[in-house]
Amino acid sequence: MAGSNFVDYVKIYCRSGKGGRGSTHLHREKFVPKGGPDGGDGGRGGHVILRGNRNYWTLLHLKFQRHVFAGHGESGGASRSFGKDGKDEIIEVPCGTVVFDAETGEFICDVTEDGQEVILLKGGRGGLGNWHFRTATNQTPRYSQPGEPALERGVILELKLLADVGLVGFPNAGKSTLLSVVSAAKPKIADYPFTTLEPNLGIVSYRDNKSFVMADIPGIIEGASEGKGLGLRFLRHIERNALLLFMVPADSDDIRKEYEVLLNEIATFNPELLDKHRVLAVTKSDMLDDELIDEIKRDLPDIPCVFISSVINMGLTELKDILWKELNSEDNRVTTITHRNLDIQATKDEDDWDEEFIIDEDDIIDEDDIVDYDEEEWDYDTDDSKEDNKN
Repeated sequence: MAGSNFVDYVKIYCRSGKGGRGSTHLHREKFVPKGGPDGGDGGRGGHVILRGNRNYWTLLHLKFQRHVFAGHGESGGASRSFGKDGKDEIIEVPCGTVVFDAETGEFICDVTEDGQEVILLKGGRGGLGNWHFRTATNQTPRYSQPGEPALERGVILELKLLADVGLVGFPNAGKSTLLSVVSAAKPKIADYPFTTLEPNLGIVSYRDNKSFVMADIPGIIEGASEGKGLGLRFLRHIERNALLLFMVPADSDDIRKEYEVLLNEIATFNPELLDKHRVLAVTKSDMLDDELIDEIKRDLPDIPCVFISSVINMGLTELKDILWKELNSEDNRVTTITHRNLDIQATKDEDDWDEEFIIDEDDIIDEDDIVDYDEEEWDYDTDDSKEDNKN
């Protein structure tokens, strides 16, 4: 995959902004001898936000942006002046991006729609100024709250292609050839295994100006669900497809057995994929006569089957009709998908961020600012701020 523009796996380090410190200030003005506390609140730290963008097709733009830091909130000031909120950091991702924790592999969220926003890390709340702590018995509070500390986390972004039909088959089953014939896509085609090393998308035209999206997934081999061959790297793209088109060459020793091996690999990877509708296409059927086709049909699985040949356009119209019918079937509406957690050991060879990076002194979080906050009642710092008490 070196040198490829198709990037579907990125590991990044994110950190939200810490909240600004509340001000400890006493009002001083001519003819106002005892103005009382007027320290303002600190600003909120910046969020780290994921936003879906339909104009992106891969995660290439994040490949060299491994550290995402949101801005810190500014401290409050005198005269109940609020500190400025930290700048939010927005990460644009293609639709179909799934986020996992880099340490545990736990699923965090996914982004499937254009414009959808998910707060990955919340910025710290700003501290309250001493104006909030005035009471009848404590009219001159000389303390304020520090801002909440920043949150940091390493995450893995995975892209799972959004397509209507996914092509599933062993290497050299004719998947790329079919895609090149029924759409304008130009995948690489050759007569050796694993010619296709990255998924390809094509828009297939249908009757009455209708169309659907077809995805050419790199070939699957037996044991792919355990990491063999291209393994888990591209099996994940099948999860987003509404319909699975299994492709087995007509010259196979046992068509039914090859179909069952492919189905077993998919079921082992994610059992929920068995709920999707399936269609079987017997490719390279131009070498078969009618008598041999009838004989092969007797041992095919109980799903819609069609014999095709992309070279002579045999059975392609019938294939489109079957795919369109299955796509619009009422019992093929899978609205949600359960993403399994990542196996961190299986992905340890993927690109990683650089652990040694420079942090500005302003970004260092003071130990005094780290406070255990309660949702109902905040603890606050009782240290006086000499700087804020100056006139």
